[in-house]
Amino acid sequence: MKFFHLSDLHIGFKLVNRDMREDQEYILTQIAERAAEKQPDAVVIAGDIYDKAVPSAEAVEVFDHFISQLNEAAPRAEIMIISGNHDSGTRVNLYRNVLQRQRIHMIGLPPQLPDEYIEKVTLQDGFGPVHFYLLPFVKPSMLKLIVGSDENGNNLSYDETLRRLLQREQIDTQERNVLVSHQFYLPVGEDAGKVERMDSEIITVGNVDQVRADVLQPFDYAALGHIHKPMKVGCDAYRYCGTPLACSVSEAEQPKGIIFVELAEKGTVQTEVLPLTPLRQVRVVKGSLEEVLRQGSRDFVSVELTDKTDYDTIDLQDRIRRAFPNLLEIHRTAVRRLDYSAQPVMDEKLDAFALCNAFLKDLDEEEQEILREAVNAAQEEESASARTGRYTAQDGEGQA
Repeated sequence: MKFFHLSDLHIGFKLVNRDMREDQEYILTQIAERAAEKQPDAVVIAGDIYDKAVPSAEAVEVFDHFISQLNEAAPRAEIMIISGNHDSGTRVNLYRNVLQRQRIHMIGLPPQLPDEYIEKVTLQDGFGPVHFYLLPFVKPSMLKLIVGSDENGNNLSYDETLRRLLQREQIDTQERNVLVSHQFYLPVGEDAGKVERMDSEIITVGNVDQVRADVLQPFDYAALGHIHKPMKVGCDAYRYCGTPLACSVSEAEQPKGIIFVELAEKGTVQTEVLPLTPLRQVRVVKGSLEEVLRQGSRDFVSVELTDKTDYDTIDLQDRIRRAFPNLLEIHRTAVRRLDYSAQPVMDEKLDAFALCNAFLKDLDEEEQEILREAVNAAQEEESASARTGRYTAQDGEGQA
């Protein structure tokens, strides 16, 4: 059984206010081309189809075209899609039963009533059945009627909710099983705060949505979505494939790809990452203005200027934009890094200028002059305030 594992398409997202439709269409066409080459038995999309719960008409059009491309590229493939936390489960669930007849399984909502279960799609190959469990993004409140609540009537944790939900499925571990899920799974014993997350992700306060990955043990493969950086969760068979296209500057030059999964007999899983090449890379370019300008390109670029020269703001932006037509942002980075580990000795005999100079360290003549002017201005302001306060007090005494 061969299938593609994708997730987090985020169709319709903007990169620092730049429309990404052309770039998304380019990468989605690449995915369809890979499907034509590999002819997978299934294509799995593990959530976050769209970037917003109410996608624009243009975003819907892009997704519709992509599904048509996939269907044409691999006409025998089952297409399985679940909703993510960015999607509207109700919208994704639309025409669910009708689409299944066309081998397109769009599952927007998890089971919510006692007689409902996780959507299961079973495919056959020479080694027997493979069961795909399609579980959209869930919150504990959505499953309260199924999994219950704690002794105080409150919602269970995400971890306990997912455990109870999967336990009631009575999964036959003698056969091959695949979970498609959009949640934050964490290897047992690992600290959630140490997992590298991208700026484009929605992160809960205190990582309350974490689920211990041992809950995945009944499955031969877990096709996961939600984390934007490719990541394994304890083993090669439990994986986040990441976004197919960088969704933030924090993903600059991050390798992107499709996970091509092949299940042979029970217990044998092989994975291969099929790389994807974007139309325009997301890059961070750092250096002095002249160094930056020499690296001009049509990529999406975040510029970090390290020189201390005061440039005319408008001229600066114009020069950089000419070198980088797809400029995202410009940052100024101070070259000096203060060393707070070794504080200067605070000698009461030192005046304010000497104290500041000792604290900042290694100032050149120009910087010392600027510091001296700032200290003098502050002292003059302090003296003026003191005089004003004294005169006001005296006036008050006279009036009394």
